Amino acid sequence: MNPALRIGAVGFGLIAVCYGFARLAFGLFLPQMRDDLALSAGLAGVISGGAFAAYCVAIIVSARLSERVGPRAVAVGAALVAAIGMAGIALAPSAYGLAAFVVLAGASTGLASPPMADVVAQAVAAKRQDSTNAVINAGTSAGVALTGPIALAAGSDWRIVFALFAGTALLLAVAAFLALPAAAMADRSSQAGGLPPLRANLLRLVGAAFLMGAASTALWSFGGEIASLRLGWSTRGIGLLWIAIGAAGIVGAAAGWLIARLGVNTVHRVGLAALAASIALAGAGFTTPALTLIGGAVFGAAYVMLTGVYLVWGTTTLHDRPAAGLMVGFLMIAVGQTAGAPLFGLLMGHVSLQAAVAVFALLGLAPSVFVHRPDNATDADNAVSIKAQGSSAC
Repeated sequence: MNPALRIGAVGFGLIAVCYGFARLAFGLFLPQMRDDLALSAGLAGVISGGAFAAYCVAIIVSARLSERVGPRAVAVGAALVAAIGMAGIALAPSAYGLAAFVVLAGASTGLASPPMADVVAQAVAAKRQDSTNAVINAGTSAGVALTGPIALAAGSDWRIVFALFAGTALLLAVAAFLALPAAAMADRSSQAGGLPPLRANLLRLVGAAFLMGAASTALWSFGGEIASLRLGWSTRGIGLLWIAIGAAGIVGAAAGWLIARLGVNTVHRVGLAALAASIALAGAGFTTPALTLIGGAVFGAAYVMLTGVYLVWGTTTLHDRPAAGLMVGFLMIAVGQTAGAPLFGLLMGHVSLQAAVAVFALLGLAPSVFVHRPDNATDADNAVSIKAQGSSAC
C-alpha cells in the first residue's frame, strides 16, 4: 500500500480513538456517570481539567520520546494508554477510580500527535505530506461524531461503550506497530532546541489560546450535562449533540482558506463570536432541542476554525521553528482547558448553571483583546497554508 495511504489511515484512526473516544467522550456520558457513581459537579470539573492537564504533560514528553526512541513506539504507546484508560473507566468502582482513569485516557491524546507528525515527515513524499496530515488531523472531528451514534445505540450503558472503545484502541496499537516505521528521524541537527524566543506576538498568542481553551470547556466537558439539565436529554439525545459538534467541525477546516482572504484577526474575531454564541445557544434557559443542536454545530465549526487560527499565528511568529509555534498555541489551549473545566464545575455547583453559561460565553469573547501583529516584516511575509490541522488541537 502507498505509504501516504497506510500512514494516513492509521493516523486517522489513532487520532479518532485518542481524541474522540479516550478524551472527549467523557463529556457525552457525564450525566450517566454522575448518577451511577454519585459524582459531584465540582469533581466532574476537576476530572475534566485533570485530563486536559495530562495532555499538556504528555505532548511535551511525546515530542522528546519520538525523537529518541522512534515514532512507532510512541504511537503504539499512545494507543495502549488509551486502551488501559478506557478499560479502567469501564470498570471504575467509584468516582475517584473513574477520575484516575479519565486522566490516564486523556494523556493518550498528547502522546498521539507528535509521533504522527514525525512519521509523515519521515516516510511520506513531500508533495503528499500536507494531504496526509489533513487526513490524520481530521480524525478528531470524526471520532467525536462517531461517539454520537454509539451513544444512541448503547443508551445509558456507558461501561459497555468504554469497553468497546478500549478494544478499538488495542486494534489501533496493533495497526500502528505493523504500519509505522520504527526508527527515529536520522537528522535532528538542524532543529533548534530550548524555549522559543518570547516575542510580543507569541505572548499575545499565549493569552488568546489560553482564554479560548478555557471557554471551550463549557461544551467539551459539560455539553452533555447542560443538555441533560436544560432539556432532560438522556445519553441518546446527547449523542445527537455530539454528532452535530463532530460533523460541523469539518467546516472549521476552511480556516486556512479564510485567513488567506480575510486575515488572521478577522477570522479570529468571527470565530470567537461564533464560539460565544454557541455556548449561549446551547446553555441558555430558553434553549430548545433545535437551538441546542445548532449551538453544538456552531461550536464544532468555531472550535476547529480557531485552532486553525492559532496554528497560523504560531507558525508565522516562529517561522524558523514552525513545530514550536504550533506547540505553543495548542499547548496553551490545553492549559486553558485545564483551568476552565474546574471553574465551570465550581460555578455550576455553587452558583447556578445560568451563571456558568453566561460567564463562559463572555469568556469566549475575551481573546479578541489579543491582536495578531507581526513583530517584524519577516514574520509578516511568512504565510502558512493549513488543511484541517487545527482539528487535532485540545
